[in-house]
Amino acid sequence: MSCAVSSSSNPHIPVLLRPLLAAVSPVEGTWLDGTFGAGGYTRGLLEAGAEKVIGVDRDPLAFEMAADWAGDYGDRLVMQPGVFSRLDEYAQDLDGVVLDLGVSSMQLDLAERGFSFMKDGPLDMRMSQEGESAADLVNTATEAQLADILFHYGEERASRRIAKAIVKARAEDSITTTLRLAEIIESCLPRPKPGQSHPATRSFQGLRIAVNAEYDELFQGLMAAERALKPGGQLAVVTFHSIEDRMVKRFFQSRAGKTGRANRYAPEMEQELPQFTLKTRKAVGPDEQELQENPRSRSAKLRVAIRTEAPAGEIDARAIGMPQLGGRAR
Repeated sequence: MSCAVSSSSNPHIPVLLRPLLAAVSPVEGTWLDGTFGAGGYTRGLLEAGAEKVIGVDRDPLAFEMAADWAGDYGDRLVMQPGVFSRLDEYAQDLDGVVLDLGVSSMQLDLAERGFSFMKDGPLDMRMSQEGESAADLVNTATEAQLADILFHYGEERASRRIAKAIVKARAEDSITTTLRLAEIIESCLPRPKPGQSHPATRSFQGLRIAVNAEYDELFQGLMAAERALKPGGQLAVVTFHSIEDRMVKRFFQSRAGKTGRANRYAPEMEQELPQFTLKTRKAVGPDEQELQENPRSRSAKLRVAIRTEAPAGEIDARAIGMPQLGGRAR
């Protein structure tokens, strides 16, 4: 979730850029920025010494907005339309991969993209501007499916109550705008106290994640990075909420052979050689300066690992805590 909107005259610094560059220093060789967004990480890597950066994004707007400055880097910058779950198809033997997860402020700030509950716009939320929209999902999914999405993807405790209200409201008229959906959600929840997030925050998060298949994209992207990095290559991931961070943390632990045995009395199994070593033992968060500059960075966490010489392997998505729909929503 890059909270940056760049221009050639006044580039905004994306979240955790300074600690990320410090953690992966020295920056050399070819890097892939799997969530190009406003280009903040890409520019940071290029300025820090990367010989080439491949910027990947599924949002066509991202590359349109970069047109006024991309030429400054010549062939050192390659803009690749696509999804980071396929990054190993775009490049191999990479020196580094950066993933900055979630929705960018350039998407949030455009009402017509339908991500924000603070601005009225069509209920869209599609990062690629293709496929099923949030309006399609809200107006066609069953009450149980909606509750499942809001609970497992948005961590919304009132998921059943909100799903029921959505189904009741859409029976009278289709829900097609962001503010109409936010209004329905607000009617189900207590008025927030000062300092608390907007009542629609978790529900909008859950719907956005479902529309863009973000958790599956993250899992597949981590595996693709494992296949694309050269020995010694670095994988840096910035997350913005607990489920994403848990998935990244468990992936790194699992691939670094740090998971241990579930039962200490069970016979020890032969484990494959680790594919990564951990460079950051704990997640790195924003410092006070960054919190003052960008309040959106408060929930951001950075984790970094280094690729070993062990061959890439396989892992089940459930092993790293990827939410599975179909369970009981609250």
